[in-house]
Order: sequence, then structure tokens, then C-alpha cells
Amino acid sequence: MRYALITIGVIVALVLIVVVVGWTLPVRHRASVARTYNASPSTVFSLITDVQSFPSWRKEVTRVELLADADGHTRWREVTGNGPPITFVVDRSIPDRLLVARIADTNLAFGGTWTYELTPAGNGLGATTLRITEDGEVYNPLFRFVSRFVMGHEATIKQYQSAVGTRLAEVPDAAPR
Repeated sequence: MRYALITIGVIVALVLIVVVVGWTLPVRHRASVARTYNASPSTVFSLITDVQSFPSWRKEVTRVELLADADGHTRWREVTGNGPPITFVVDRSIPDRLLVARIADTNLAFGGTWTYELTPAGNGLGATTLRITEDGEVYNPLFRFVSRFVMGHEATIKQYQSAVGTRLAEVPDAAPR
């Protein structure tokens, strides 16, 4: 019985430490990842803005629901197998150059924007560097701890960039990671 109480005490202490550390971390963070693909900016832009096709190349997305525009801004909801559906809205779009998408839901443990910057890669190769910058907010201290120390703030961006790489050939070592 004594060992069971000690074990429970250690588990409770570890959870408390994780929560306290999570409380000390900033709510906001910035993470950025760039990769270069052997495709034109218009091809990359078409891929990342065709939200209805996401389930065909992003394995974590099971369904996309197009929603009514909000003041002329495109909105959609992504349904995944691991977590609640997330509603997104496009805040800014410059074809073939820039896309800023924001999480529109206010009831999640996180929020923020992703800024997609498309830059033609040099040497006339017809390649494009896609830099995704996450300006995120994590409201729950436990999830903040996990996001910072377990998953890493870049994890979702890297997963997305890898998914892009399943559709467009990546140019190895062409851009900083």
C-alpha cells in the first residue's frame, strides 16, 4: 500500500511540475520552417489554397467543410482524426506570393495564424521556397508545456511541409529548415 501511495504522490508531483512550468511559459510563440519545392509559385499557391483537396494529400485531414465567406474572406473547417474540428479564415492573400490563415475558433486551447510566404528559388530552376511562420497562442498551461518541450512548436509546420512534399518534389537542402 505504501508503494502505491508513493507512486501516486510522484505522479501528482510530476503533473504539478508540468503545469507550473507550463504557467511560466509565454502564451505566444513564433515558429518558422522553410522548404523549397521543384514547382512554380503558382503551382505551390494553387496547392495550398485548394482547401477541398486537403484530404487527398494531408493524411491527418479527413474532411474539409467549406463555410460561408466572412466579409469576403474564405472560411473552412478541417476535420481530423485527432482533435476537434478547426475553423480557419483567410486574413490576407496575394496570389503566388502570400497567404495568411487564422484559426477562427475562440473555444480551442490554442489559436493564431500561419503566414505562407512563397519566394521563387534562384538559378532559374523554376523552384519555390515556401516559408510557413506560425504566430501561435497556447492558452492551456499543460498543452503549452507539451507544445514547447514534447512536440516542439514547429511540429505541425513540418508535418504540413512534408505533406506538400508528397505532391511536389522537394529540392534537398535548398532552404533552411
